[in-house]
Amino acid sequence: MEETKERLQKVMASCGVASRRKCEEIILAGRVSVNHQVVTELGTKVGKKDLICVDGKELIKEPLVYYVLYKPTGYMTTVSDPYRRRLVLDLLPKEITDQYRLFPIGRLDYDTSGVLLITNDGKLSYRLTRSSKEIEKTYQVRMKGLITQEVITELTKGVIIDGIKTKRAKLEVLSLDKKNQSSLITISITEGRNRQVRKMFETVGYPVKKLKRISFGGITLDGLSVGEYRPLKPHEIKVLYSL
Repeated sequence: MEETKERLQKVMASCGVASRRKCEEIILAGRVSVNHQVVTELGTKVGKKDLICVDGKELIKEPLVYYVLYKPTGYMTTVSDPYRRRLVLDLLPKEITDQYRLFPIGRLDYDTSGVLLITNDGKLSYRLTRSSKEIEKTYQVRMKGLITQEVITELTKGVIIDGIKTKRAKLEVLSLDKKNQSSLITISITEGRNRQVRKMFETVGYPVKKLKRISFGGITLDGLSVGEYRPLKPHEIKVLYSL
């Protein structure tokens, strides 16, 4: 019976190296070898008996772990930063980050706080960020100005940002502060475009003052304070895989 082989970047991601997209970058950079031969082709397939090394270290599959972090503002959602800014992984204990090759699922802007999933499961990361599935993300937004029903309807139907119309959104007004001329609302979207929420509100004339993601695929901040984290529960992982 012929051995089933998988794409190299998929195997790397499943072993916790990084997200599948990042693994592709690592391969293209010539940092991966298969059976002592450097590989730079993204279509390369490997089997269970192949020796895979990343930066000279043998690739060994590690247990999959999953965390939800209440990301503060002022942290980068990357695993490294050339400007030495603070990273979200710095908020986890060193015994965890030393043991597992963790990475965030998706991104939150430097000046945005809230729900951030962190794992070494490249398959899940791909499902939630790179597949065609529409994963709902909910944000709490404090913006300048008193929002009107007309603007709410416009945002709900979709607005043009970066030349492309956004998909339908759900909005709820939580409060209107007439004294300070600001609004507090929640918005739920199923896309993950760069700075999407901020750009949506800027497009309709309501600059965002403060932005926090309060839910990602049903995972919330319940029980967490800013900067805290917790392991995902088995049923939460199951729900994320079912999305």
